[in-house]
Amino acid sequence: MLSQMDDYPLHQIADLMRFVGTSDRNFYDRYYFNMHASSDDLFMVMGLGQYPTLDVQDAFVVVRRGDKHHVVRGSRELGHDRMDTSVGPIRIEVIKGLEKVRFIVEERPDQPLAMDITWDGAIPAYQEPRHYIRKHGRVLFDSMRFAQTGCWSGSLRIGEETFEVTPDRWKGSRDRSWGIRPVGEFEPPGVHAGTPIMEGMWNYAPMQFDDFSILYIVNEHNDGQRVLEDAVRVWKDPSRETEWLGRPEHDHHLVVAKPYQSFIDRSVLRFPDAPGGPLEVAVTPLTHVWVMVGTGYGLEPDWKHGMYKGKEVVEHFSLDLEQDKERMFGLVDNAARFELSSGEVGYGLFEYCFFGNFDRYGVA
Repeated sequence: MLSQMDDYPLHQIADLMRFVGTSDRNFYDRYYFNMHASSDDLFMVMGLGQYPTLDVQDAFVVVRRGDKHHVVRGSRELGHDRMDTSVGPIRIEVIKGLEKVRFIVEERPDQPLAMDITWDGAIPAYQEPRHYIRKHGRVLFDSMRFAQTGCWSGSLRIGEETFEVTPDRWKGSRDRSWGIRPVGEFEPPGVHAGTPIMEGMWNYAPMQFDDFSILYIVNEHNDGQRVLEDAVRVWKDPSRETEWLGRPEHDHHLVVAKPYQSFIDRSVLRFPDAPGGPLEVAVTPLTHVWVMVGTGYGLEPDWKHGMYKGKEVVEHFSLDLEQDKERMFGLVDNAARFELSSGEVGYGLFEYCFFGNFDRYGVA
């Protein structure tokens, strides 16, 4: 069926905009956002994804407030109109592409949170390097992504608390990614049995300062090979050119060193070949959320991105980080403080996970 998008000159193949140029079940198109108050008050991660060849659209919000882990999530059949970016009470409105986006979670009985917040980009959106991984002849990752730091405004309720969200301190980062990436229900593994999809250390840190942001990303294998890396300084002033900071280096301090539960309590990121001389950033995590728990990113068999749950399903729940600590594993998203060697202080996301052995930091 025709949809609103078919009235725009966006077609890439000889078909309706509802369909993509591959029948690969793992094709996806996703929004990711996070929000913090430049403090350890709380940390929130939100997302919405479309999976056109699986006919699924899903969305989630997860927030840590104190020792509580709150989740609201929904899934529905995608249908014919990909312009409808809503799932149950959750919806996204693009007010101005690459600049302003609204994220809404409508009030519903007994729901642990609700909000109506608007994102304003602080820097021009930055196109990150393409992520490509092929194993045993199959393309597991072939995705594009742009990243951006920014500020939030609006209103937020968590439990009985309400917050006025103002752009002077409520900040965050977002990305938009699309392409091929493992999603949905588990497939028969065949030759891929025992082969990890991701290996080594994943580390990602978009950090926002007054006049610029630094975007750092590393996926490093145990043997030191890097399948993905990037480090740039993107200026708030769009007339200034983005600066490549050279090969990024990392020095993390781990509290626990077990795969999927390794925890970094402090870190230093170094850019020895940065323009104008070496650059060093001290990282202090403020508060974190286990982003794989209940959101679809994880290995939980009952809720995965792209998994068919029915015509429409909406769920919510709350966990206690101490009582339910055995459920907390995998990818860690931190609100963090970043201090440059020059003394400038910024805030942003510090994300990491260790997939199997990583000898440098004693992860075994």
